[in-house]
This record gives sequence, C-alpha cells and structure tokens, in this order.
Amino acid sequence: MSADHHDGCCPGHAERENIRVMMARRVLFLVGSAALMVLLFLYSLTIGAADLSISEVYRTVLNRYFPGVFEVSDRSETIVWSLRMPRVAIAAIAGVTLGMAGCVTQAILRNPLATPYTLGVSAGAGFGAAVGFIVGAGIFSGMAMVIGNSFIFALIPAFVILLASRRMGVTPETLILCGVAMAYIFGASNTLLQFFADDEALRSAVFWLVGDLTRASLWQVPYISVALVLFLGVSMYYAKDINIIKMGDDDAKGMGVDVERVKLIMVLSACLATATVICFTGAIGFICLLAPHISRLFIGGDERYLIPASGLFGACLLLAADIVAKTAVAPVLLPVGAITALLGGPMLIYLLLRRRRDCCR
Repeated sequence: MSADHHDGCCPGHAERENIRVMMARRVLFLVGSAALMVLLFLYSLTIGAADLSISEVYRTVLNRYFPGVFEVSDRSETIVWSLRMPRVAIAAIAGVTLGMAGCVTQAILRNPLATPYTLGVSAGAGFGAAVGFIVGAGIFSGMAMVIGNSFIFALIPAFVILLASRRMGVTPETLILCGVAMAYIFGASNTLLQFFADDEALRSAVFWLVGDLTRASLWQVPYISVALVLFLGVSMYYAKDINIIKMGDDDAKGMGVDVERVKLIMVLSACLATATVICFTGAIGFICLLAPHISRLFIGGDERYLIPASGLFGACLLLAADIVAKTAVAPVLLPVGAITALLGGPMLIYLLLRRRRDCCR
C-alpha cells in the first residue's frame, strides 16, 4: 500500500520541485540582473576624463533631487548632468529596449538569429543618417536632421514587413530574407553616398554606423523612455500568446490565438522601438542577439519572464560595454558599438556552427 502510494506521489512531487527550482532561478536571475544594472549604472557615472571623486559625483546626483542639502560646484553639475548622466541613462534604456526587441523577434520568427537588425532596421537607419551627413538633406535641420532621417528610413523595413506579412503563406524565413535583402540595398546605397563624400562627412557617417553614445543628451531620454514603456506593455500583454505561437502556428490557431495579428503587432513594435533607439545612438549591434540567448540559458523559454530578463541583461551588457569603451584607452572614448561587436561576433559564430535552431522553441 505504502509502496503504491510512494510510486504515485513521487512523479508529482518531483515535478513540483522542478517548478520551484525553475521559479527560484528566474527570480534570482531577474533580481540579480536588475541589481547588476544598478551597480553598473552607478559605477559608470564615476568614470570620465574629468577628475571628480566618487563622493562628489553622487553628491551632485543627489543635489538635483534634494537641493541645498549638498554643496556642489557648477563644474561638477555640468560634468555629471550634461556629459555623464545622459550617456549612462541612454545606455541603460537602450540596452533594455534592444534586449527585449531581440527576444520578441527571435520568438515570433522562431529563429535564434532573428533580430530587428536582421530585418534591415539598422541598415535603413544608417542610410538615413548618411543622407543627413553627406547630402545634407532632411525634413529637419542640424543634428535633428540626422536623427529624423535615420528614424524615417528605419521605418521602411518595418513597412515592407507589414506589406509582406499581408500576403498569404509568408513564412518567418521569407520575412528574414526580405530584411537581409533590404540591408543589402541600403548598404549598397550607403556605399555609393560615401564614395562621393568629403572627408569630414564620411568620418561622421562611418562613426554613426559603428554606434556610439557620445551624442547622448538628456532631452533624448523621454523619447526612448516612452518607446520602452509602450514596447514593454505590448510585449507583456502578448507574452502568453507568444509562448503559444512558439508551439507552432496551427496549434496556436487551434487554441484561439490570432497568429497573424500577434506576429504583425510584435514584429512592428520591436522594429519601431529599435528604430527609436538607434536614431539617437547609431547602430549599436549584437545586444539584440546576445541578451536573449544568455538569459534563456538561465531561465528557460517562457516569454513572460524571458522578455523582461532579456531587457535587464541587455542593459547590463551595454553598460558594461560602455565602461570598457571609456576605460580601455582613456581618456579616448572608443565607439561602444565596436565593443558590443567584439562581444557579439564570437557568439554569432558559435550559433552558426552549432545551428541550434530549436533554442527558441
């Protein structure tokens, strides 16, 4: 009797134990990533060419919220709030947005190499920026011209995907190939523009294509913050549907999910959020690819946890890359996009060699 009871209860007990262990890992990873992001954020604020002590930096930050409590100089106010804070804040917000965008795109297209960059968003933004730097044409003037151009041209791949997705029988592989084709088109157009550019315009265009945070300003923070909040809301609202879609389109439709609608909303949301980020930062790559894959190793494939985890870890990656960019050959500031590429390149090679196409299922 007891043996039968033991045999009947053990499998259920083991399953509950596995669930508890997985939930503990998820919570630990989410909390750990959030804590690491905060620590990297605070540490990055103390790094710069100007000679400011750690206590002076934090007093300057707190003085903004508690005026008169701390005595700070105008010099430290300018350095912290005009130079360092915008760069670090945008690195954190951009990292969260890019990490989430990569996670959603990989899940929806069921391809471990799919990202908004793969769909041509960065190539379109790069061409728009090149038009601003080299041709000097745009709907705005000054630096806003480059930002406006890059955002508008980044939307072109999104609308091509919108049109393609309306055709019956279009597969995720077809959408990715459309993105690759658009990347080639924009890349070739960009090369032709650079061929006729003067040295200064060429340098600016190439530097933008690498991706950097030196142009960060506090006025940019609300724009990418709004894009992040909206994208997070949409992603978490459809997270359960995304989990079902990963089982297969036919199964998802059988469970009542409007597959085409969810796919379209999520891919367009990811592309729009990414376009908003890179029009300010340039084409900082590989965060979209690295953050979801690393997060998935720790917490599994449940999108309800994987989406925020990818965002938090994406912020950690970009903040860490920015710290390396500021300290590697200080006081020279390296382009942070080059640092993320050095991290992401080996990961991409690893994924291609392993061909783990089932890692998103």
